[in-house]
Amino acid sequence: MSELNQNIPPRILIVSNRLPVQITMVKGKLDVKQSIGGLATGMHPVHETYETLWIGWSGFSRSHFASGKLKTINNAYRAQDCLPVYLDESMATDYYDGFSNGTIWPLFHYFAQYTKYQPDYWDAYLKVNRIFAEKVKKEYRPGDLIWIHDYHLLVLPRMVRELIPEADIGFFLHIPFPSFEVFRLLPWRKELVEGLVGSDLIGFHTFDYTRHFLSTVRRLLGYDIDLNRIQTGSRLVRTEVFPMGIDYRKYQNASLRLEKIPEKKKSKLKQQISQYFSQAPERKLILSIDRLDYTKGIPNRLVAFEKFLEKYPEFQGKVTMLMIATPTRDNVAYYQQIKRTVDELVGRINGQFSQINWTPIWYFYRSFTFNQLIELYRSCHVALITPVRDGMNLVAKEYLASRIDQSGVLILSEMAGAARELSEALIINPNHPEEIAGAIAQALTMPLEEQAERLSLMQTRLKRYQVNKWASDFIEAVMKTREMKKQSRTKILNESIMKKILAEYHRNKQATLFLDYDGTLVQFKKNPDHARPDPGILKLLNQIADDPGNRLVLISGRDRNTLENWFSRHPFYLIAEHGAWLKEPDTPWTQMEPISREWKEVIRPVMEFYADRTPGSFVEEKTFSLAWHYRKSDPELGAIRAIELKDELTSMAGGHNLEILEGSKVIEIKNSGINKGRAANWFLSQHPEGFVLAIGDDWTDEYMFELLPHKSYTIKVGSNPTKARYQIVNQNEVRNLLKNFIK
Repeated sequence: MSELNQNIPPRILIVSNRLPVQITMVKGKLDVKQSIGGLATGMHPVHETYETLWIGWSGFSRSHFASGKLKTINNAYRAQDCLPVYLDESMATDYYDGFSNGTIWPLFHYFAQYTKYQPDYWDAYLKVNRIFAEKVKKEYRPGDLIWIHDYHLLVLPRMVRELIPEADIGFFLHIPFPSFEVFRLLPWRKELVEGLVGSDLIGFHTFDYTRHFLSTVRRLLGYDIDLNRIQTGSRLVRTEVFPMGIDYRKYQNASLRLEKIPEKKKSKLKQQISQYFSQAPERKLILSIDRLDYTKGIPNRLVAFEKFLEKYPEFQGKVTMLMIATPTRDNVAYYQQIKRTVDELVGRINGQFSQINWTPIWYFYRSFTFNQLIELYRSCHVALITPVRDGMNLVAKEYLASRIDQSGVLILSEMAGAARELSEALIINPNHPEEIAGAIAQALTMPLEEQAERLSLMQTRLKRYQVNKWASDFIEAVMKTREMKKQSRTKILNESIMKKILAEYHRNKQATLFLDYDGTLVQFKKNPDHARPDPGILKLLNQIADDPGNRLVLISGRDRNTLENWFSRHPFYLIAEHGAWLKEPDTPWTQMEPISREWKEVIRPVMEFYADRTPGSFVEEKTFSLAWHYRKSDPELGAIRAIELKDELTSMAGGHNLEILEGSKVIEIKNSGINKGRAANWFLSQHPEGFVLAIGDDWTDEYMFELLPHKSYTIKVGSNPTKARYQIVNQNEVRNLLKNFIK
């Protein structure tokens, strides 16, 4: 557990649908049962090692208990470092069976045909998440790390963020995140994504799930994404891949312990398996173990086993599939139907192939204890795990950890998250019965040397990344995010800094204010022509500029004609095209330095070619630059084309002394040396400096922040890394700030 003792927070609030224990009263006495499942098992090291409080649904409503008993049960939960949430039965049904497992579960696993879109389910989901949020707020202490788990609580991060803005919030999704084309089917798709980005860190099992999520965020919310970082405007949200492991030593040690038990003292299950092999030592067992869920691909697996027996008749009488289907949600029609299908397939296969002393499939519709599972893992030569979609699948890892004799073969669906780590398994398409049948034959005939080699590689990997490493890595990533937030907050323009700036402003007779336009004074628009200044911002700017001691300079990448149309009637100084043109009030435009434009004839066709290939994009021609805009394009296609165009322009720019600027949804190429920093410094050289303020939002403004005199007050809009001295949240905050400069 040493990994869990570094860089730890004071306390962790673990928040999940269910608690790791269930406590009830039986004949007046407390009955405490440990929960079974991947999350309870996976989070056990965290719950045991850290100071934690686990918040989750008890499984009951308050009315289930008499008031005296409820207090006793709550105290018992507190003794386990748990805090129960009680839900009314109807609300719990609509939240859990309804939206969580009737809407999100099927859709996120690509079973859109089973997905229910009922508003009352959604309403219950919101209500329950709010109940959880209030519980978290009540228990929160400054410095706590809040770790929220899974699809039952997707909107909880935002709700907690609204109640506790300063909180450090991590979220981990234990199921797949679907592609945008599937996710967009949800009527409440935007609300769910907004809920998730209330987190500071969002964890997924695989890169594919992360990629799908980032694509969805980009398309639904329009946020800029840099690698694994989402820029929301006011906050930076990180996504990371954390493939969940198992407690490897627990399974390995259990297997070693069972191996040492004398034959006469072995369990009834083990004796039955031994009897099976005693009848014919060459016999082989194939293990199939799942919850009876439509995502697990059990019917496909049975059809594949049937094809295997048909195609490879030499294995008839020698191979048995030991199939365990754990009951789940058996009151739901879909699950009742899959059970009927499985029952019929098992009956058909056994009826067709059974012999007097051999049954092809041993079928168990029940749960097994931990020790019984280890016996099965130890005894079965092949594990056949073929979900049609699975977030991770820890059973595959448990099987491998239990194979201490260095034999055994894992057949694993490529649709399971674990397939990304366990590439030495026989990876199959779960919808291809013939391929599965061939993999079974390959597994049964695989030489022991090859089995040992494959197992060794996978076991080494599983030992290295056990569940405690998964947990510690996630916590460390949240703590890293906390440090990044602290560093960012040191630059946030707070009240005391504001007072200092205003005091300096009022001490000076002359003041120069450099203000970027798009993204600073107004929000970006998909169509740049729609970003005309509104009456409110014009009034504010005029009030500042009317003071004879102020010089208000709009310094923009916009072309001079646009700035002329929008601002020429106002007492502003205008710098256009990143510093190519200057216009003082009531005077014509002047070119700030001589620049060649011949290069445009070479570059323009290239940019137009990309505009033709990218619907929604267009080329804007300025006097000394060309800009390719893709704000209205498909976000992912636009991002790909931007990379391609930038690479092509880079190869051409050197020979023409050109520079490439990458702004917000725009690639611009211009003469090298023209930038806002040089233009601003030249302007100051022509006018008394006095007080200097510069506000901007993107990379083109970084030149200004870097090159202005050191005493200048430079402010970045947004939370991206910057060379500015201070940062401000958004355009509304900029407007509020500028009101202080009206004398």
